Amino acid sequence: MSGNNGPPADHEPRGRTTSEDIRARRESLSEDDRAAVEETVAELLDVLGKTHAMAVLSEFAVAEEPLRFSDLQSTLDVPPNTLSTRLSELTEAGLLVRESHDEVPPRVVYEPTEKAEGLFPAFGYLHEWAIDRVTDQ
Repeated sequence: MSGNNGPPADHEPRGRTTSEDIRARRESLSEDDRAAVEETVAELLDVLGKTHAMAVLSEFAVAEEPLRFSDLQSTLDVPPNTLSTRLSELTEAGLLVRESHDEVPPRVVYEPTEKAEGLFPAFGYLHEWAIDRVTDQ
């Protein structure tokens, strides 16, 4: 994905943003910045729109530590070849970091980047929405 490495470290989520807020913010951008934002959103949606990509990132959003392939495989109903492909794509997109440990047997862990962590509030809203529906609140 193109663009910078995400929001500054001190960036706080804005809370629930309305369509009107988004339109106003986009309209305040220069034409070049608006085009760059649209391209970045399109690239993000392309990555996240792939089968199981959202489920994989959602696991990282609630994880307390880096995850191994086997951790994801045991919690997600995703074929191993698909999971491997998604992890590679999310790593290539700058959303995950793959760290290989020189051990026997080899150990590989994946960790979200700051860029991915910037998306985690969206996953929080999805989980909140689901909890509200399940618990009828």
